[in-house]
Amino acid sequence: MRPENALVVGVENAAARDGFALDAAQRALLERLATLGADVDRGPLRRSSPRSLYIHGDAGRGKSWLADAFFAELPLAQKTRVHFHRFFDELHRSIHGHRSERDAVERAIDDITGNSRLLFFDELHVHDSGDARLLTRLLDHVFQRGLAVLATSNYAPDDLLPNPIWHHIFEPGIALIKTHMDVWNLAGPIDYRTVNREHGRGFAAGTWTLEPAGSGAPEQRAFAIAKGRSFTVTSLDGGELVASFDQLCSAATSTVEYLDWARCFSRWVITDIPSFGAVDAEAQQRFINLIDVLVDADIPVRFSSTVDLSGFLADASRRPDAFRMASRLLLLDSASRSSA
Repeated sequence: MRPENALVVGVENAAARDGFALDAAQRALLERLATLGADVDRGPLRRSSPRSLYIHGDAGRGKSWLADAFFAELPLAQKTRVHFHRFFDELHRSIHGHRSERDAVERAIDDITGNSRLLFFDELHVHDSGDARLLTRLLDHVFQRGLAVLATSNYAPDDLLPNPIWHHIFEPGIALIKTHMDVWNLAGPIDYRTVNREHGRGFAAGTWTLEPAGSGAPEQRAFAIAKGRSFTVTSLDGGELVASFDQLCSAATSTVEYLDWARCFSRWVITDIPSFGAVDAEAQQRFINLIDVLVDADIPVRFSSTVDLSGFLADASRRPDAFRMASRLLLLDSASRSSA
């Protein structure tokens, strides 16, 4: 069996184990991924770099699942997977370590990619001008090195960094994507997260319940992170982090803290979640980022809110970039109840 055929069979078997079959659009994308895998696997035998692949489309169409399954089945040791938030966290840490060197950014990128021949960048989205500059340097550096890049995104390349004030900053990065990557739109009418009813493990094992604000909240205590900043949370016990929405998203937190806590705590409880429109844009963005981190870490979370999940998502739909968060929250088992 040819290697690309074996990869296709492996991914299809993984889908069967997860209880579904690929639809026609997903199968077509899998064939393209298999071609990418074969090209990367030939490596030094090729005279030119493999053609990279940028996959975009609406939330819940299977982009990340397919790319993750492809990555797992690809029989290549020299491959690296990075998630948007974790990548920038690692990159900033590495840049700090090389801060006395003239080519600190390039050295930091090499630290992350190592001797990889394939870089898989999951959930690529750009909303910050500083991140846009770093991502452009990353793309330029890895393409010059001849690495193949696989990226998934909810945004077509031209829609990255959508704020018209800052969009021009990422235009060089968009040009690199279009020059070196095939752009593939995984389309389809179904958000498969809306029809998923399996709640057995990871983030999908979490729940969303309706609770009065402040119901039965334990005594608060301080939690100090590695950089010496102290944050108040509700409780820390046996690998479980309990915190209110305000403690996590209305305070001056960032993805740096979320990533650190996701490494330390395998179970989370988030309480007193208000309606999405009741908080300011910064708190909304923090909650969106927090969901990104928790889904990537596949951590089960018990959410309790003053509104039911359908009401929360209806309110969130007014914010254009909240669609990814909404699709992910639909993975949860939602039950409405109130405390006595």
